[in-house]
Formats: sequence, C-alpha cells, structure tokens
Amino acid sequence: MGLTKQYLAYRAIDSFNIITSGRANVNFAVVDKTEGRYVAAPAAENVIVWDLRMGDRKLTLRREKFEVTSLRVSPDHLHIAVGYADGMVQIFDLSSDRYYEPICTLALHKNAVSILRYDLQGMRLVSGGLDTELVVVDVVEQAGRARLSGHNAAITDAHFLQRLVDESIVVSCSKDTQIKFWNLETQFCFKTIVDNRTEVWALAFIGNLMVAGAGESGMNVYRLRKHDGAITETLESAVEGLSIDDEDTISPISVSNCGTIQRAGKGRTVNLVTDPSERVISCHGTNDLIENFYICTPEEVKKRLAKRLKKEKKVAEDEGSEEAKLSTEQSLSDEIKRLESIRAKQKIKSIDVVLGQNQELRVLVSLANNSLSLYSLEASIKTRKATDPSAKLLRSLTRLGHQSEVRSVCFSNDSLAIGSGAGESFKFWDRDAMQCLRTVPTDYILCSKFVPGDRYVLLGMKSGKLLIVDVAAADIVEEIPAHEGELWSIAILPDQKGCVTGSGDTTVKIWTFELIDAGEGAAQTKVLSLLHKNTLKLEETVLCLAVSPDMKYLAVGLLDATVKVFFLDTFKFYLSLYGHKLPVICLDISYDSNLIVTGSADRNVKVWGLNFGDCHRSIFAHDDSVMSVQFIPRTHMFFTCGKDGKVKQWDGDNFEKILTLPGHIGEAYCLSVSPNGRYLVTCGSDRTLRMYERTEETIVLKDVQEEEREQMENEQLATGEDNTVPLLPGLKMPSRKTVGSEQSAESILECLEISKQFELEAEDKPELHPLMQALQVKNPEDFLVSTLMRIRASDLEEALLLLPFSTVCEVLERLPTLLTQRPDQLELLCRVTIFLFKVHMKPISAAKNMKPLLVKLLSMLKRDVGQLRDVLGWNLHGLALLQTEVEQRDGVQLFREATQTRKKRDKKRREASKRRLQIQMV
Repeated sequence: MGLTKQYLAYRAIDSFNIITSGRANVNFAVVDKTEGRYVAAPAAENVIVWDLRMGDRKLTLRREKFEVTSLRVSPDHLHIAVGYADGMVQIFDLSSDRYYEPICTLALHKNAVSILRYDLQGMRLVSGGLDTELVVVDVVEQAGRARLSGHNAAITDAHFLQRLVDESIVVSCSKDTQIKFWNLETQFCFKTIVDNRTEVWALAFIGNLMVAGAGESGMNVYRLRKHDGAITETLESAVEGLSIDDEDTISPISVSNCGTIQRAGKGRTVNLVTDPSERVISCHGTNDLIENFYICTPEEVKKRLAKRLKKEKKVAEDEGSEEAKLSTEQSLSDEIKRLESIRAKQKIKSIDVVLGQNQELRVLVSLANNSLSLYSLEASIKTRKATDPSAKLLRSLTRLGHQSEVRSVCFSNDSLAIGSGAGESFKFWDRDAMQCLRTVPTDYILCSKFVPGDRYVLLGMKSGKLLIVDVAAADIVEEIPAHEGELWSIAILPDQKGCVTGSGDTTVKIWTFELIDAGEGAAQTKVLSLLHKNTLKLEETVLCLAVSPDMKYLAVGLLDATVKVFFLDTFKFYLSLYGHKLPVICLDISYDSNLIVTGSADRNVKVWGLNFGDCHRSIFAHDDSVMSVQFIPRTHMFFTCGKDGKVKQWDGDNFEKILTLPGHIGEAYCLSVSPNGRYLVTCGSDRTLRMYERTEETIVLKDVQEEEREQMENEQLATGEDNTVPLLPGLKMPSRKTVGSEQSAESILECLEISKQFELEAEDKPELHPLMQALQVKNPEDFLVSTLMRIRASDLEEALLLLPFSTVCEVLERLPTLLTQRPDQLELLCRVTIFLFKVHMKPISAAKNMKPLLVKLLSMLKRDVGQLRDVLGWNLHGLALLQTEVEQRDGVQLFREATQTRKKRDKKRREASKRRLQIQMV
C-alpha cells in the first residue's frame, strides 16, 4: 500500500421521480416537426422534454447546482432558452444531435431569471430578473445588446412590441405596480403606466390590445394606437385615456384604458398566455381554475355588435322609452368572448396554449403536485350549453413521480430495485431503467424497509401503523396498529427473522416474521405477518434505532439528544452516548459492530466506539440538520445527507471527508446505500430521487481537497463585482462580469506579452512559445486573433473592459495589421475596435499620437465593411434569383409551409365540389 489511502469515487448517474418543478413555466415544444405532442418542463436543475403520447422522456437538457427558473421555446421551435437561479441563461438547439450542449451561455443577472421572451423572428431575447433589470440579447451574435434599469422591484413579465410602430420597443411589468415602455435605440423608458394599485404579474398582447393581470380578480385592458402628430380626439376618448396618456410628443404610441376583464377566480393573476395565432387568451390565478377568452375577428365583432344593438333596441321598445340613445360604438364585450373554463385537480403552477386545426384549443397545465395535464377545448364563438361541456382531459403525466415530497428510500436486498415512500403512495423503481414498476396508494410514510427475500416491504406510517406490502401484487397485505405515535424507524434484525420498530410513543417493539394462511380465493397460500415479541418502554420519543450485526446491542436515538444502547436479548441498559446538543435524528452501526455513527439536528456527526462508548471524533458535517447516515457495507466509510442539500462521504477510521456529491436543491431527507455498496440513492425536497454509482476512478484526498479549494477560489471574482470604468460612471453593461471574462482578459494580456517577446527575438528565429504551438499559429497576428476567437461572445466585452489603457493602445496599434492579414475575421475585429473606442473615447481623443492611427483604422474599416456588405448583397440577390428560377421550373413553392397551405386549399375545394355534385345527383 502507498503512502496515501486511495478511494473509489462515486459519481451521479441521473435523477428521476420528478416530472415538473413549480418554479418555472412549461412550454409546448416541437420535436421531429410534430406539434402539440412534446412539452418542455423544468425538473429541478434540468429541463426535460416529455413525449405526452408515450408518457416518457424524449430529451434532457442538463446543468448542475442551480434550479431552472424560466424557459422559453423560440418561435421557430428550433431553440430553447433556459434561465437559472444564478442569473445565467443558456440556449440549446433542439434540432441538433448534440442538443445537450448549450450553443451559448450568457451571464445576465445577479439573481434568478424571472422571465424570458423571444421576438417574433427569434433573433432577440429579452430577459427579466429578480434584480429589477431587463437585458436584451442578440441571439445571433450571442451577446447582450442593452440593459434597462428603472423598475424598483422584481420583473414579472416582458414582451417585444413589434406591432403598430417600426421602432424597437420592449414592454415590461413589475411588482412595483408599473408597466414601462422602453425604446431600445435610446435604452430609455418613454412611457410608464401607473394606474394599477397592486403588483402587475403578467402581460399579454393580442392585436392592438394589451391585457395586464394584477393582484386583483380584474384584468385591465389597454388599447394601443400609433401616435399621430395632430390628434383630434373626441371628448369621451380623451377622458377615457386621461389617466394614462398625457399629451406627450416623445411617445410613438398612445395607450388608453378601455375596460376590465373580470376573472371568476379569486386572488392574483399568476399567468397570462396567448396562442401563437393570437385568437385565444388563457389565464389562471392561485387556485385550480383556468379561464379562457376568445378574441373575435372584425367580421365576428360586427355580427356581435349588430346582435347586441338589436337586443337593446327590443328591450328599449318593450320598456316604452323610444328616445333612449343606444351606443353604436363597439365595446370590449363585443371583441372578447368568454370560453369554457377548465378546472384542474390541483393548484396550478403554469400553463401554455396552442390552437390547432378545427378550432381545437390544447391547454398544457403544470400542477403543484409534480404532474402535467393536457386538456382539449373547442375555441369558437358558438355558445355551448352547460350540460354539454367541450373541455376534456386528453392526457396526464402522473405515474412517473410521487405527488408529494419523498421522505424515505430503501434498496432491495439484491440491489436491483428501489422503494420510495411519500405522503400519498409507495413506489417501486427499476434501478437500471429508473422507471416506476408499481405504485401502492398509502397514507404518510416515514420509513421503509425490504423484508429478506424482497417479496414484501415494511412501511412505517405517520399514524403509527406498520404496513406489510406485497411487492408482486402491489397490494397492502396487512395493517398492524403497531404504535400510538409516529413510527419513525424500522430496523431488520441481522438474523433476518424479525424487525425492530421505534416510535414517537416512547416505545421500541421487537417483531418476528411468520407465514400465515392467506385465506380462500387468494393467489398465494401463505402470506407474511408479524408477531409482537417484546416491548421496551423509554422516557423520551424514539427518533431512530439500529441493531448491531453481531445481534448483541440495540442502539436508540432519543429526542433528549442522547443515544442509549441496550442489550438486545434482555433489554438491559449498557451505554449512554452523551454529546449532541440537539435531538439525534439518525444513526448506524458498522458491519463489525465496532463503530456507531450518529447524526443530529446540531449539524454534527459523531463517531463512537461501541465497546466503551467513547467518542472517537465529532465532525461538523453539514450547514443544517443531519437527516440520514449509513455505512457502506463491509467498510468503515459512511454517507451523510443534511437539510443543506449536500451528500457527503466520510472515512470512519481517519475521520476525513472523502468527497461531496452534487446534492439536492433544497433539503435532502433520506439516503440508502445498496447492499453490494455500489449504488447510493437519495431523496429531497426538490422532488428528485438521485442515483449515484461507484466508479473505478481512484481519488486521493489531497487532490480532492485541492480541487475544492480551487473551485471556491474560482467562484470569487479577483477584480470584485464592480465593473465601472473611471471616466464612465453611468456605464451599464448588458452582461455580467464572470470568472470566464477575467480569465479571458488574462489570456489577452498573456498573448500580448508573448507576442512582444517573440518580436524582440524575431531576428534569431526563436522557437515558438508552447501556447502558440497549442493554437497552431506561427506569427503574433494569428496568435492574437486566435486568442480573441477563443473568448466566448458573451464574455468578450467584459474582458476588454478589464484591460488597462496601455494594453488597449497596444491592441489598437496592432489592429491595422490584423485587418490586412485576417479579413476573414472582420466582424470580430470590428466589434473589438468599436467597443474599445466607445469605452476609452476621452483618453484616446486626448492622446495626440493616436490621431493618425484613428484615421487609418476608420478608412480601413469603412473599406472592408463596404466590401463585405457588397458580397453579402450579391449573394442574397443571387440566391433570390436561383429561388425564382427553381419555382418557375418546378411550379412548386420552395417553402414547406406554403406548399402545405396550398394542398389543404386544393383538398377543401375538391371536397366542396364533390359535395355539390352529390347534392345535384340527389
């Protein structure tokens, strides 16, 4: 054996049991050109694309540590943007074979991303965060364009306004009750709507209407109009819009409040969504009701208005008041018609809608109980009878996960199956496929254990009952009223002939297994039952217990923060282990009965000797209560998990931490090590079951500790959070400084240093620097261009901002040579030049020696950019000409959608002519 002790590393395989987490929204996705079948749903730190028809996963987009807080599928359905709790946004390409790798990663916010929204073309993305700021991103360039600051509270929704006007406008709402209109050219807010008394939670745009969902049951509706220079308004419309529109000349649009949509649900509006064709708007509040509204076409509005006037006229005639003036103006009730509401089975977290053929509206619902539902509804202007509802549940995804938090996990004795117990059921899982095999509806489960032979499972309930479940039949064989209080812990006796249970009623009971007759009509002749053998009465609540493998001792963890050890056969008191300051929540005994390890709510794990009760070591293990501890079979190594979400492996001989595994988001409740010691499964408050496997990779403790230290150092910015430039105090960058941008700035400085050295020794024909060899470049110019190309597009501006002015001058001096030698990278070099000029304009203009360089750069850039633009224009018109020729030759329109539309039109025409022919024949 070497000087250092080596261990085999455990690595995370995957997480399961989670269908959707409630913090982010859900979206319809298109995979393999199929719409309405696939759904993108957040699952803790991952995004899962579910196939609703087959009921299984299609794709999984992964990231570690941080929870998904927002997601959005692009209008062309090729990309999906995902926002995380640390303010990062990643964009994935769903159509690619390497869909699991993000095509770009953007650091945009200091806190969680609350909303993501694409523009109509999918070229730009607006992101709102809990840090009260909006960032507009150019998706093609993969970099931020503008940062908009002005709200005083978290952003709740944001939209690109690409109707009525040509300017680039973003509309945002926030918890500060304001709706703001931003001009992206000037990056300033030109209009603020302040007539909402409560927080504005959602916005929706349909035609020229804007609907705002606030903290009340009513939703305000605003009409947007293009602002003309000379407006001649009627008195009524002027009064109507007075609260919002003071006659400002800056604003390109005018906004007037034209009414309220009253929701049936109580409480605030949580979500407002429209279908892509803008015919239907759906909303939901904090309860289980989804309300749908149909937006009528101009023809339908005229019909509804005529019908209403006719009705009002008739009423007026009946009453005899002939001179009553009837309003011929169209009202909001003529434009918006309430459709049938959908009542879900649980509290709703998020919805998405899509309008299909034959006016079928599909509503996707993400529920608070970890499930997805798909409803179908007829969206038409016709009124249906209450006795003939059109809303029906098409599909529901519930079987693949518990509908409440999992409190207990256990491995079968052959290590092939996993059992998980939650507040409403017990599920059996296949370890390899991670698929649910059986579900047994139960009450609240606190602990579970497989009986030797793996045909039965024992479940300890919150009510104090002990349940025996048949694995094959997925049925409860027997309910034993074992205790009067919560049954906190079950331990199987090492001789496999019985079990021990500990409860909140301060008793420990020993049970023996026995087979009894199943009775008539049963599939099996004998079934398992338990026979009560002995009871140990204690003074405090029993929270956990364990039996030593040599069958000598019974260790009991109590609410008074002590662990009492008794002889198993006589229940005679043997040892009391004092030391914990708070109740002992979990304990385990090693395979050789020498060590006992205890975990407590005081965040400490203590390792004791079982022979004398001496405390070998007290370890400060977690940042919150230690919830579960278990030895790896046939070793002195053990795992712990705590309410801080972390899962850690320890060595019980030298008391060193071996490694920290990527844990849960939130709290970790329970863990179980497989009997063969190869697998580990944990459960937590994020609804996930996480599986880890022992690999053949050896780890050395010193290396792991060094890696953890480096990781902690890398997470802290060397230059601090502030990214201000001395002469530009109000500079607001659309990106955020990251460790990546600091490293990029270092690489530029290092590149310039190496280039200078190389040029000094140029006459002696020096050997290439190792970095230049690695990048396969032979001269300083290519080296600098390669270094700039390797910097992520979203980090480039932050990296250039960190460079000192002397380095900036050096880069600018090298740019003419770079432009001459590397015209293929003109766009990148242009971007670098313009940004450096923007930021360092004052010192550059003050330096007299920079003037000739500026003139030279300007003329070169004008020339090169002009040439590039000419090439692009030539190519564009050449392709357009080719397209025209192909269309003329084949008589087929080039784009698939247009062809399909024409085919449908032809088919309808043929069917109509057939019908006419049949009528004539009849």
